[in-house]
Amino acid sequence: MQENKKELVINWHITEVCNYDCQYCFAKWDEHAPREEVCRDTASSRTLLGELSAFFSPDNPDNPLHSSLQWGNIRLNIAGGEPMLHDKHFYRVIEQAAELGMKASIITNGSYLTPESVPKIAPHLSWLGISIDSSLSTSNRIIGRNDAKGLQLDLEKMPDLLGLARSINPELRIKINTVVNSENHKEDFQPLIEALSPDKWKIFKVLPIINRHLQIHDGEYEAFVLRHSAFSQIMYPENNEEMRESYIMIDPKGRFFQNSEANLPDNYRYSQPIHEAGAKQAFSQIRFSLRKFDSRYRTTQAS
Repeated sequence: MQENKKELVINWHITEVCNYDCQYCFAKWDEHAPREEVCRDTASSRTLLGELSAFFSPDNPDNPLHSSLQWGNIRLNIAGGEPMLHDKHFYRVIEQAAELGMKASIITNGSYLTPESVPKIAPHLSWLGISIDSSLSTSNRIIGRNDAKGLQLDLEKMPDLLGLARSINPELRIKINTVVNSENHKEDFQPLIEALSPDKWKIFKVLPIINRHLQIHDGEYEAFVLRHSAFSQIMYPENNEEMRESYIMIDPKGRFFQNSEANLPDNYRYSQPIHEAGAKQAFSQIRFSLRKFDSRYRTTQAS
C-alpha cells in the first residue's frame, strides 16, 4: 500500500500579542489576557497537544473527518499574533509536538527572521509561512504592518534569509500569505513573488467583519487574482465564504473557535478549553463545515 502523505493541519494561535498592528487582523480576542495563554504552561500545552494528537490521529474512527478524508500525519501550524515573540514557549511547543509525532509549521510576519534565528527554527519546520501584504512602505503603514517605532519588514533581506533556511533544511517549503484589501488590490506582486520564490502563495480577501475601511468588493479581489495568473501553479485564492468554518483553529486559551456567526460578541464561537474538556468534546461544540474542508483538501493542503 502506498503511504498517505497528506497532512491534517491544525492552526494554533498561541498568542494574540504582536509587534505589528494590522488593521484587519482577526486573531484578536479582547477578553483574553496574556497570562491565560496555554503555551506559557508546560503541562497544559502538553495535555492540549496530546489530546489533539490522539483525537486527530489517522487511525481514530471517532474523529468526524475520518469517514471522508484520509491523511497520513498531523501538522501543527503555529500562528499568532506573532508567535516568535514567545521565544521559549514557541520552541517548547515545537518540541512537544515533535515528541508526539506531529510536524510543525509557522506563520510569522517575518520581523523576527534573522541570520541568528533562522538556523534555530529551520531544522524543525516543514513549512515557513510569512504574511506579506505589500512591498510599498506607504501601504504597509496604512495597513498597520510596522512596529511601535515605525519599522517595517525589510523585504530586500528576505530572499537571502529564505535561501539560508532552505540551505539548512532542503525539505523546507515556503509559503506567502497575502490579504487583498483596498490598499494593495492594485499592486503588482510579480517582482516580490519572483524574488521570494515561494512554494505556495495563499491569497485571502480581507474580512469585512474585522475592518470595513479596508474592504473591497468581489470584482476587485478577482481582478487581483487574475492579474497574477502567471503564478497559478503556486497560487491558492480563498474568499471569505470558502474560509468560514473550514479551518481547524485554536485560540491562545486552548479553545477551538470559528468565525461563523457575526452576531456573536466578538464574531467567534468557542469550545471549552481542549486541555480541560478533551478534544472530542471540545470539537463537537463548534460548527465545522466538513464539505468545505474536504473540498480544500482535494486541491491543496489546508494550511
